Amino acid sequence: MLPSQRHLFEIPREVCYLNSASYSPLPLKTLDAGRMAVGRKGRPWRIEADFAARQHERARSAAARLLNADPNDVALIPAISYGVATVAKALTIPRGTRVVVLENDHSSPVLEWHARAEAQGFVVDTVRQPADGDWTSAVLATVERSDAPPVGLASISSVHWSDGGMIDVDRVQAVLRRQGAMFVIDATQSAGVVAMDVTKLDPDAVIFPTYKWLIGPYGRAFLYIAKRHQNGVPLEQTSAGRRNVNSENPVYFGDLAYVDNAHRYDMGERDHFITLEMASIGMEMMAEWGATAVSERLAMLTQRIAEGVRDLGLDVPAQGVRAPHILSLGIAGGIPKELIARLAAENIHVALRLGRMRISPHVFNDEADVDRLVAALSKALRG
Repeated sequence: MLPSQRHLFEIPREVCYLNSASYSPLPLKTLDAGRMAVGRKGRPWRIEADFAARQHERARSAAARLLNADPNDVALIPAISYGVATVAKALTIPRGTRVVVLENDHSSPVLEWHARAEAQGFVVDTVRQPADGDWTSAVLATVERSDAPPVGLASISSVHWSDGGMIDVDRVQAVLRRQGAMFVIDATQSAGVVAMDVTKLDPDAVIFPTYKWLIGPYGRAFLYIAKRHQNGVPLEQTSAGRRNVNSENPVYFGDLAYVDNAHRYDMGERDHFITLEMASIGMEMMAEWGATAVSERLAMLTQRIAEGVRDLGLDVPAQGVRAPHILSLGIAGGIPKELIARLAAENIHVALRLGRMRISPHVFNDEADVDRLVAALSKALRG
């Protein structure tokens, strides 16, 4: 099993940080790279002519590696919302169909479709949050409803951010494919931890940022988009998205045709000399450890917590329906904010999400961290 990687992070022993589903700390290596990058920006005359292009391709390749994708099928974007808006512009949803979303899913994979539904003639169909935590069955039941219009698109998170519910994207894709429907996946809470191979799954798009599980900075995200959708009009009109618009040529607007891959969907102002390298480092580290090894370690930690709190009167989702790296605990009447604050005062950091306590360890956590949380909960709930 992958051992704890705490030595690679600047985390004091007294800090018990179990909130990576909100944002992760940065590795020491990434912090050093960020400091050097700030200095580089302060002396731009030292930046080589091909530096930006090398940064772009390093980040694109690192993101592609996490999905077993072709780097040419990956676009550089700033956020999930940007990626969903890009996809929404590139895809054509048949009129009279449904777009399936999850109840209480994060705003990005949901709101774009509400904004477009009336004008484009489709309806948004929301999968209700299941009482038993089995999101996969709930999604399949909604998609296969016989008394509803056909599904044109499912736009869902692969792991629900609030309760850590795991959606079996392979099963969902199989049903969507039979209906001829498209599939857009927000992999914010799974990229790098839960293995995904787009060559086998064949989704229409997968979008993820780096500031959570990919131990990277804010403002960097990536869009995988299937080749069949790489002929759309991008969200922004940029020189990099065209075949030959180059300030070094005698004629600036040489060829206005779009490039014939996902690069056409790159964001404008993509020369993020500081954070792009930081994002690459985190993704490369996660890829080196491998999703299987990371998932195995984090499942061990969350299961250790689940077993430790079994007799405290908390609602613990069944292991078969929850993600390996997120554990959501409930209590009658909801988890009180005071409990979260009390834990934070003891330097134990978790999150309150929709009335439940969300616990999300990462590779820098160890058994001592989770045992400390269990002890603190036992004292608070039994005392």
